[in-house]
Amino acid sequence: MLVLASASPRRQELIKLIDEQIIICPSDADESYSPNTPAGSVPEMLAVRKAAEVAKKYPKDTVIGCDTSVIIEGEILGKPSDKDDAKRMLGLLSGKTHKVITGCAIFKSGKSISFSESTEVTFYPLSDKDIEDYIATNEPFDKAGAYGIQGKGSLLIKGINGDYFNVVGLPVAKLNKVLKMI
Repeated sequence: MLVLASASPRRQELIKLIDEQIIICPSDADESYSPNTPAGSVPEMLAVRKAAEVAKKYPKDTVIGCDTSVIIEGEILGKPSDKDDAKRMLGLLSGKTHKVITGCAIFKSGKSISFSESTEVTFYPLSDKDIEDYIATNEPFDKAGAYGIQGKGSLLIKGINGDYFNVVGLPVAKLNKVLKMI
């Protein structure tokens, strides 16, 4: 049985493209990391931590842990803490290209494998009104980088280079391939 170590409704929906029969068991793993950790390695490190924690509860199943980070100019943009933080993040992304990196870890029968997938996302230049209007949708508040590509946030995006589903939070095609290898 596949066990998804995530509370994300978007990941829960996407994992069903791989297998309809899943167990959802969000991880309680510590998500802190040293400020010296390179931003690009954080998602995979946290994915491993989450999967390892849940694998203790499901040792006979295939456990998948994930973590997605929005990274611009070496800074990880998590979920905004409030409206001002969302404004700051969207201002940073305006007119620029950033990376969305999702780390995935799979624990199965005492073995584990992990990987990261990276997608470049380019935003249109955003006016203060564009940012205010988007924040007014309340969409930014539960999403890394203060936007959701699968919702109204799609109106902010000029283009992407890479896997769309990775930006949503789960690189399903690559995950499916790696699951077949383990």
